[in-house]
Amino acid sequence: MIETILVIILFLIGIYFGSFFTLATYRLPKKENILYKHSYCPSCHHKLEMLDLIPIFSYIFLQGKCRYCKKPIGPRYFLFELLTGIVFVLFGLSLKINIYLLQPEKVIYLGLGILYFVSLFIIAGINKEKNVIQKSVVYYGVFVAILYIIYSCTLDIQNVYKYAIYLTMMLILVLLDTVSFKRNLQSNDTIQISILILYMLIATNEYIAIITILFTILIMGIENMLIHIKLQKSQKVYNNKGKRPIAFYICIANIITVIGINFLINYGMK
Repeated sequence: MIETILVIILFLIGIYFGSFFTLATYRLPKKENILYKHSYCPSCHHKLEMLDLIPIFSYIFLQGKCRYCKKPIGPRYFLFELLTGIVFVLFGLSLKINIYLLQPEKVIYLGLGILYFVSLFIIAGINKEKNVIQKSVVYYGVFVAILYIIYSCTLDIQNVYKYAIYLTMMLILVLLDTVSFKRNLQSNDTIQISILILYMLIATNEYIAIITILFTILIMGIENMLIHIKLQKSQKVYNNKGKRPIAFYICIANIITVIGINFLINYGMK
C-alpha cells in the first residue's frame, strides 16, 4: 500500500514537472520569464486559470482545446506530461527505496536525480524544437553538478579531484562558447555537446556516459535506417544535410541508461 502511494506521489510530481518543462521549452528561447509570468494560451494569449493548468487531466477534460479560443492544443503537451510522470516513477522504482527503512543516501540521490532530469528534459525539448542548447539551462546544469560533487564528496573523498577537473573543463567550455557566440552570433555545436557530456560525467559516471554515447549512435542509426526505408517506399531521395538535434538524442539516451543501470544494480545484480 505504501509503495503504491510512493508511485502515485512520484507520478504526480512527474506530470507537474512535465507541465513546467513544456512551459520552459516554449518560453526560454523567447527569453520570457518561466517563474513569475502567468501561463497563457499561445494562440489567443488568454490568461489560463487553475482548472486549465492541471497536467494531463485538463487536456482530457477540455478535449485538447483551449477553453477560450477553442483552438486545438498539440498532443505533445499531454504526451510529454505523461512521459515525464512515467520516467519519474521508473527512476524512483529503480532505486529500490525501502519505505520502512529509509536510506538517506538514496533519498538524496532521488532528489538530485530529479534535478538532473529537469535539466535533461528541458535541454532535450529546446534542442528538438529549436536545435540549440539553451545556455541558461547549461548554467543550471553547472549548479546541479556542483551539488552532486558536494554530495559525492560526503560518500567518497577520493573522487573530489576527478570531479573538480570535469567541472573546471565544463566551466572553461562554457566560457569558450560564450566568446564564440559573441563573435559569430551563434553557439559552437561541438563545444555545447562537449559541455553536455562533461555534465553527464559529473552527474553519473564514466561508464554510463560511454553507454549513453553508444546508445545515442544506435538510436540515430536506427532512425536513419527507418527514414531510408520509408523514403525508398515513397521513391524519394533522403536529404541528410539538415542539422540533427544531437543533444536531444543524448539526453533521452542518458535518461534511459541511468534508469536501466539502476534497475540492473538494485534488482538484477546479486
